[in-house]
Amino acid sequence: MTTAIETRVREEFARRFGGAPALIARAPGRVNLIGDHTDYNDGFVLPVAIDRAVWIALRPRDDHDVVVHSLDFHETAQLRNIDALRRDGSATADATADATVDASSGWIEYVRGVAWALDEAQYRLCGWDGVMAGDVPLGAGLSSSAALELAVARAFAGASEIAWEPVTMARLAQRAENQWVGVNCGIMDQLISAAGVAGHAVCIDCRSLDMRKVPLPVDAAVVVLDTATRRGLVDSLYNERREQCEAAARWFGVPALRDVDLATFEARADGLDVVTRRRARHVITENARTVAAADALAAGDVACVGMLMNESHASLRDDFDVSRAELDAMVRIAQRHDACHGARMTGAGFGGCAVALTRGGDAAIAFAADVAKQYAEAVGLTPAVYVCAAADGASVGAA
Repeated sequence: MTTAIETRVREEFARRFGGAPALIARAPGRVNLIGDHTDYNDGFVLPVAIDRAVWIALRPRDDHDVVVHSLDFHETAQLRNIDALRRDGSATADATADATVDASSGWIEYVRGVAWALDEAQYRLCGWDGVMAGDVPLGAGLSSSAALELAVARAFAGASEIAWEPVTMARLAQRAENQWVGVNCGIMDQLISAAGVAGHAVCIDCRSLDMRKVPLPVDAAVVVLDTATRRGLVDSLYNERREQCEAAARWFGVPALRDVDLATFEARADGLDVVTRRRARHVITENARTVAAADALAAGDVACVGMLMNESHASLRDDFDVSRAELDAMVRIAQRHDACHGARMTGAGFGGCAVALTRGGDAAIAFAADVAKQYAEAVGLTPAVYVCAAADGASVGAA
């Protein structure tokens, strides 16, 4: 089924470039049911690719330039000589943005970073003309950046006739975000965008990248609760949290906190300062909760999954300090609702979204309306609430 956004990028492509696009690339955002700040600790996560995505209508060029227009940012950029980009955050003299967009504009750096990562991996890239748009809310914790990265990777793969390997492409998109954009994210966001499965959550081992698809019960719904608050990862305390986790791992003498069980933590935690101890406790207990939640979801025990989600929020709030008043209010309101099995903040934190596992059908729709109304009354902000379907990962096809 053609979406409204796909139609928009097709029509704008024809208007700007003449004729129909050759390909349509798409990559979804994600919501993480449980397992936050575990991915960069080599742990476990349980995300769902959602039916909100970034779309790119494109046509290959016969050179190494990319000309792309963003409908969301109302900007056009040209990247010249995409095989001559440099990792220092700049480009060669020929790899400059078009005069219609500043070279430091955020969205184009994701395009540039993916091109750099693919070129560094020795892929022979073809340029393309394209128009992009998306409906993944920006800064909400639903991985709009990963959706953009994987849509761009899919566009390059389609234009350049590169075989699509989801894990490889997710790693390269992560490298673009880590080393070009400058955000020390883990692999979860890129991998679920690349390899999501419709109707399923995916339990990911972030060390081995083994993936286990877990069916979502037909009588349950995943509801995303956007608090209408925002945070910027590059400028946030995300990187500080990562450094604290790495310090704790060094104390325990292991490669990552994934390798510390609760008994070992409790026996040796007194050697850590109070703040680092709390950070480590969250990661270690969150890993255990995530594995348990995947098993419970596979067994159809949504009540158990909900309980674990509630515990996860308390840990993120109290031990990892990445919640905020609006997120806590949203979660409390959701948890009190009769249709809710469990709710928690989701994503990196400091703002953005909560996620709830609820009864399905009409109960989910009523839950969404009730929670939105109560949150607006309590906080004075107007939330966006989405009853989401689990979607497939990134794709490209003939237009």
